[in-house]
Parts: sequence; structure tokens; C-alpha cells
Amino acid sequence: MRKHKIQQQFELHYLTLTIVGWVDIFTRKIYRDLIIDSLKYCQIQKGLEIYAYTIMSNHLHLIVKAKENSKGLSAIIGDFKKFTSKGILQTIKSIPESRKNWIFHVFKYQAKYNSNNTTYQVWIQDNHPVHLVSPKWIQQKINYIHLNAIRAGLVEEAHHYLYASASNYHHGRGLLQVNVIDFGITDFYVSVG
Repeated sequence: MRKHKIQQQFELHYLTLTIVGWVDIFTRKIYRDLIIDSLKYCQIQKGLEIYAYTIMSNHLHLIVKAKENSKGLSAIIGDFKKFTSKGILQTIKSIPESRKNWIFHVFKYQAKYNSNNTTYQVWIQDNHPVHLVSPKWIQQKINYIHLNAIRAGLVEEAHHYLYASASNYHHGRGLLQVNVIDFGITDFYVSVG
């Protein structure tokens, strides 16, 4: 698998973080909450600025950048993935999880092909970073992120999905603080297609 690198460490990027084998770990609230708590920590302690996000069943999309006085976006995301991997594994071990054996089998199988992991691999290494420079491209990616929950049939209106920043853009609050980008338009979501 080709690994894309973040070249501009302190500039705005669109990232996709995916669970190996597309395991739908985030169908359970406990794992989504672990992601939210970890993102909050990265905002407060590591200098992560979040502009948009959504947590889907097996991946999350982010529009983020690192503050100038931080270690950079690659380091922040690396720490985030390392911490959440441990948290996900510990949670699977500690709660009733009907798919426990299958999930561990997938995570162990994926680790065989990655020299960075010894036992289990939770996240795909590549985050598919896209450097965002134009307002049109930024708006398109925010729109795509917020419409994910509608396309997945989770909600009928984007701002009703709790685990995304659409509510921040719609009524100024959500589970995470985000840096809302104002494009000066009223009908932000153009189409679901």
C-alpha cells in the first residue's frame, strides 16, 4: 500500500483515518466517545485545530491543522492513533463484545503485514492527506464530511448527527469545539449525491 505523507505540517488538511479491514468498531457509542475524548485532548494538549469532522462506522474524516508551536500534524495524528489503538483494544477486552474474537483476529492478521506493529493493528497507516488551499476545495470537503451521515442513512439532516461537526456549523455547538469556516452562504449543503 502506498503511504501518502503530510508535507505541509502546519497547514490545513483533509484526512481519512480508517480501521483495518473496515471493521465497523464505531457502531458502538463507547468507541465513538473514546475518539471524541482523544480529539479533545489533542486540541487542548497537542495543538490540534479541528475545522470539520465526522465519525462513521469504520472511519473518520477530519479537516485539521496543527498550531505553529506544536510538533506538527503528523506527530499529533500519530500520537492520536497510537493512544486510540490502545484504548480500543483495552475497551474490547473489558466490555461485553459479541464480536471480540473476530475483531482481534482481524487486528492480529493485519499486524502481520506491518513491521511497526507486533501484535495488533487497529488503524490503516495511510491517512490519505489532502492539502487544502482553495476555499472551494475546503467547502467541498466540509460538505462531503457533513453529508456522510445522510448518505449512510443515519439521519435525514446533517446537523442531527451527534458525532460530526455539522451541528457546529448549523447552530454553533457540538461535541467538539471546531473552528467554523464561514463561507458567507446560507444553503451550505448543496446535494447529497
